[in-house]
Amino acid sequence: MEISASSVRELREKTGAGIMDCKKALAESSGDVERAIDYLRRKGLATAAKKMGRVTAEGLVGAYIHAGGKIGVLAEINCETDFVARTEQFQALVKDLAMQIAAANPRYIRPEDVPPEELDREREIYRQQAIDSGKPDKVVDKIVAGKIERFYSEVCLLEQAFIKDPDRKVGDLVQDAIARLGENIQVRRFVLYHLGEGIERS
Repeated sequence: MEISASSVRELREKTGAGIMDCKKALAESSGDVERAIDYLRRKGLATAAKKMGRVTAEGLVGAYIHAGGKIGVLAEINCETDFVARTEQFQALVKDLAMQIAAANPRYIRPEDVPPEELDREREIYRQQAIDSGKPDKVVDKIVAGKIERFYSEVCLLEQAFIKDPDRKVGDLVQDAIARLGENIQVRRFVLYHLGEGIERS
C-alpha cells in the first residue's frame, strides 16, 4: 500500500524515529499510526524523542581531511556518557557527519540557526522571482515556502540529504543513532576549512 507523507510526518513527530523506520512501520501496520507506534516501540525505535532533552556533555571532536589536504573539518558531536562516546557506532556517526560537512558544505546545523535577516532576504528574493515569472498571487506563498524548505536542505546540516544514502536526511541518521545507542546525541558545532580561503592571490 502507498504510505502518505502526512502519516510519516505524524509518526515521526510522535516517536522521533527516522523516516525509513516510520515508512516500514506504517507498511507493516497497514497505514495505522497507532499500530505503527507499537511496532516502533517493540523495535526500540520510538524512544529517541524522549531523549532529546537530556544533557549531552560527553562525546567526540571528529576530524576529516579531504581532497589531498585541501579541505578539513572539525566537528563536535555530543552524547550523554563517555561509554557511548567510545563505541564504534558513535565514532562511525561522528566520522559520517564530518564527511558530510566536507562534502556538502553546510553553513548551519539546523533551520532555527539561520539568522532571521538572512531568512527574510531569501524569502523576499523568492517572492520577487515568483511575481516576476507571472505566478498568480494565491500560489506565491506556496512557492516561497517550498523554496525555503529547499534552502534549508542546502545550508542546514541536519536537513541535508545524507551523502551515503540520499533518501535519508542527516537528521534521520542522528535520530537513528539516538534510538540505537539509547542516549541523546547533539551536533554542537563544526568548522570547515578550505585551503587558501580568504587569501587574495596576486
